[in-house]
Amino acid sequence: MAYTGTRMIRLVRAARELRLVGAIATLLLVGVAAPLPAQQAPDYMLNAGDTLDISVWKEEDLTKKDVIVRPDGKFSFPLAGQVLARGRTAAEIEAEITTRLKRYVAEPVVSVSVKSLDGCRIYVIGQVSKAGSFVMNPRVNVLQALSLAGGMTPFAAVNDIMVLRGSGEGQRAIPFHYGEVVKGRNLNQNVLLEAGDVVVVP
Repeated sequence: MAYTGTRMIRLVRAARELRLVGAIATLLLVGVAAPLPAQQAPDYMLNAGDTLDISVWKEEDLTKKDVIVRPDGKFSFPLAGQVLARGRTAAEIEAEITTRLKRYVAEPVVSVSVKSLDGCRIYVIGQVSKAGSFVMNPRVNVLQALSLAGGMTPFAAVNDIMVLRGSGEGQRAIPFHYGEVVKGRNLNQNVLLEAGDVVVVP
């Protein structure tokens, strides 16, 4: 079959675009399929809904499993009272509980580990294959969120995607133009998502 010069150029361009999309898909699968375990992310900031395991060496009565961070961002711990967890790291929680327990326990050795990241959720809605909420472990960007949702449907307005962040008067919308990002343009709009973000695909 003979090809004209114009048709050959079009075929070459199409092949390049397919290779680019394939490369991006591979990177997404690697990033999503092999998330870092929670204990390997020391800088992870806790959210309401996360679950902690807290232990004090040689103090069985002060060892608590499945401590859930309440919606107000706090949890209760014996002798330490109400402890603020939201927006803080496990190491910071350890330090605060240690300080509070020194009044009652000689040289307490406190260990705080993150058991689950249920509070670190994002939401993808609209024209995607699998709309819903997804746990980030620890962070994903917009493209990875779309991949978690099974990709977009043929009816999606791919250049009108919005990321809704915050609530009330402080809520803001972050635009995301899929067509630009997959071509390597304006990559700064492929932002890292935060807990509670909603990705809207119209």
